[in-house]
This record gives sequence, C-alpha cells and structure tokens, in this order.
Amino acid sequence: MHILLIHQAFAALDEPGGTRHHELARFLVAHGHTVTVITSPVSYLTGSPTLSPLLSGDGSGVRVIRAYTYRALHKSFVHRVFSFVSFMVSSFLAGLGVKKVDLVWGTSPPIFQGVTAWLLARLKRVPFLFEVRDLWPSFAIAVGVLKNSALIKMSLWLERFLYRHADRVMVNSPGYVTHVTAGGARRVELIPNGADPEMFDPNDDGMAFRSSNHLDDKFILLYAGAHGMSNDLGVVLEAAKILQGDSLASNVTVTFLGDGKEKTALQKQAADLHLSNVLFLPPVPKTAMATALAGADACLAILKPIDEYKTTYPNKVFDYMAAGRPVILAIDGVIRAVVEAAGCGLFAQPGDPVALADAVRVLDADRAASRRMGLAGRKYLEEHFSRTTLASSLIGILEDMLTQPQK
Repeated sequence: MHILLIHQAFAALDEPGGTRHHELARFLVAHGHTVTVITSPVSYLTGSPTLSPLLSGDGSGVRVIRAYTYRALHKSFVHRVFSFVSFMVSSFLAGLGVKKVDLVWGTSPPIFQGVTAWLLARLKRVPFLFEVRDLWPSFAIAVGVLKNSALIKMSLWLERFLYRHADRVMVNSPGYVTHVTAGGARRVELIPNGADPEMFDPNDDGMAFRSSNHLDDKFILLYAGAHGMSNDLGVVLEAAKILQGDSLASNVTVTFLGDGKEKTALQKQAADLHLSNVLFLPPVPKTAMATALAGADACLAILKPIDEYKTTYPNKVFDYMAAGRPVILAIDGVIRAVVEAAGCGLFAQPGDPVALADAVRVLDADRAASRRMGLAGRKYLEEHFSRTTLASSLIGILEDMLTQPQK
C-alpha cells in the first residue's frame, strides 16, 4: 500500500516539533508499506528552515517532499493564513506528481491542507483519510485568534465539508468524537496520541541535561513544547514568582524548552518580574528529548482554561509518562482522566498560578512519592498508549479502507 500524507507541520525525529507522524510512518514502512509525505521546508514550531531537506536517507524509507511555503509563519494571523494557503497550493501541485498512490491521508490543523488531500484523493480515485488533531476552527475562535464573522462562517463550512467528504475521519483524542460526528463524519476512528517507550529511559538520572544547563542541585519543573497563545505560559511565570518568594521552594527552577510565537513576550515578562528561577532553552529534536526529560523532576502540561481544551490529549503528556516523570497537569477533561487513572501526577486548576505553585511544592517536598508517580505513568503508558500498539491499529484501519467503497 502506498500512502500519501499531506502534513505542513510534519517533523522528523531529528527536528523539533511533534513527531507522531514520522513515528507512525516509520512503522508503516517497516511493515512493508510505502509512505510519501508532502510537507513544508519551514519548521511549524520555530518558523525557521527545516534541518532535513529529505528523509529518504534516514534509514526508515520514508520519502519526504518539501513543497514551497510562505515563511512568515509567526508574524501575525494574516501571515499565518498566507503560509497555510501557499502550502495548500504547492502541496497539491507536488501531490499530482506522486504516482501509484493507494490512499491519501490529510491532517488538520492547518485545515487548509485537508482540501489538498481531499482533492488529490478524488483525482487519484483513492480513499481519503482525514485526521483531526485539533478542533479547528473551534479552538481558534475560543482563544480569540479567529474573530472575523465571515472567516468564521467559511471555516466552519470547510470543517463540515471535510468531515462529510472523508471516507474516514480519524481523531487523536476521544474528546473529539462527538464534535466530528455532529459535524457530519460518518465513520470515526480513534488513534490516540501516545509515545514510544523505547525512546525513553525512566532510570536515566538526567545529569547530562542538568550539568550542561548548570542545574545540578535544582528541582526542575520542565515545560517542553510550543510557546503559543493557547499554552498559557504567562500563568507559569506567575507561579514562578510565587515560588521565588517562598524560602522552602528556593531550589525550584522552572525550565521552558521549546519555541513559538509567544516566546519573546514570555522572556520579557520574566525579565519584568525579575525572575531568577526561570530558564528558557531552545527547542531540541525528538532524538534529544529523552535526555531533556530525564533531567526533570516534574513535567508540566498546561492550556488556557477554556472548555474546548477539555477535549484534548496533548502529546507531551505521553512523552512525560514514557520518560517516567510525574506530570503537573493544568488541563481539565479527558487528559486529566488519563493522568488520574495512571496515578502519575497532580492536577492544578487551569489559569490558577497559586494552584500550580502548590503542586510544585508538593512534588518537591516528597521526592519518593514523585518518583512513584513517574514510574506509574510509565507503566500505564506501556499498557495503554504505546506507539507500536497504536500504529498496528492504524494499519488495520488503512487496510480496511482499501476494501470499502469510496464516497
């Protein structure tokens, strides 16, 4: 089976960003399938040119085509739309040249590339799998990024169009099922976010990361991921200010690992608050993430306190669990149910810096309990969210799609 994946934000293991699709693609190739990915030459996380022009030489056999993309991804909403539309057009043209395709897989966000995937699937007369990783435009409307009424109407129409015209809709969180079904999806498949436990060593003491960043004697709270509007990292800085004024938490360092549109503003906020217990580090590729997470005493996942985010399964939580580190979770909803079922962390009310600071104090005060939480998370992930198991389920869905009549 030859699968064509259209994914502007695709990131390889040697690049910063979410690597769900590279991990799944490698698994598919290892099991005898062919995967061609059309993606951007611009990193979705950093806005900079990508490190890997092609991945065909990485040993996995995944073929990657880089299609032109307008580069000013992080300047403004208008510039982002230009970036998305430029990729939508260029990826379509690139896709026309990919021969002998059996299935086209489109993924959102950005939702515009879903149009490319749908049109290529219809022109090539093959099934169309539409993957929903984020409830766009609902999330964009909720956080105030998308405000124009005409754009909102157009975006909602496009969302429903893709749900109705996909042969299957795949979601990465159970919280999305009701939404996409109500939007017109006739058959929905769940392949949740997860992690490859083989990529992480829960027994790594993290000294390599600690020493290189002069954090040997600190309690490290690590946030790893995008620094965007949705991530509510200003609240984390407010919590750091509270901890800085607490003599019992003088050893705590809040470390931000990653990049994004809001990073510069966050660094300025930290300077204005005169924070000496905060460290900003550049993003690292997935191949270096195990070392970074091993250096953490606890890891943080946080989103703005809006109801829409109660539906999400953030990828970073599963990486934290695979690394065997306790999770401080400032996100309510379905991911809270996972963390509580695993017994792998503490919930802090979203948007509340006092609650977040309190959770850090609890884990800092009882390192043995923190360690037990981390190992419990690792065990739960191995049993329920291992990437290998999830990828096997994906193969079953793709193979089944080839036997079913198209819409």
